[in-house]
Amino acid sequence: MVYNLTMAKWSFLTNHSRALVCIAQDPGVRLRDIAAALGITERSAFDIVSDLTTAGYVEKDKEGRRNRYRIQAHIPLQEELGREQTIGELLDVLVDTRVRGHSQARQRVRT
Repeated sequence: MVYNLTMAKWSFLTNHSRALVCIAQDPGVRLRDIAAALGITERSAFDIVSDLTTAGYVEKDKEGRRNRYRIQAHIPLQEELGREQTIGELLDVLVDTRVRGHSQARQRVRT
């Protein structure tokens, strides 16, 4: 089977899920870094992170002049996928958090 690997102008993941991946990889990530990774404006990154915090998927703590984020891995996804999936299960597929040691923090949130 031959696959066409040209760069698509679309993505399987929304900017919200891509921002969540950025946060999972680095809980101290700056909005400008999220914006750069997603190819969007800082204002759009701010709106996305605000959506995620309002929905309860992410908690934001102020550390000095910067924010530090905590993903609430136990929160179910909004979509129906046959059975209730959690944010943590999605991130387990998308991000190898063991590299940065975040899996232990996510496990604490689940208990």
